[in-house]
Amino acid sequence: MKPYKKIPYGISSYKTIRQENYYYVDKTRFIPQFEETGKFLFLIRPRRFGKSSLLTVLESYYDISRK
Repeated sequence: MKPYKKIPYGISSYKTIRQENYYYVDKTRFIPQFEETGKFLFLIRPRRFGKSSLLTVLESYYDISRK
């Protein structure tokens, strides 16, 4: 039987979420939309809705030292 994945409550680090086998909702499909918006992007979402996690995903995506 496969081990159950954990829910990353309170964990916003993309690296930790991927390495420690937590559930993760992939939002990378929105990156082209982010790139096409204006100079500023305002993310308005409720608490615990993945804003910080999304920022760490973007950090990993754009960090050239990790490629």
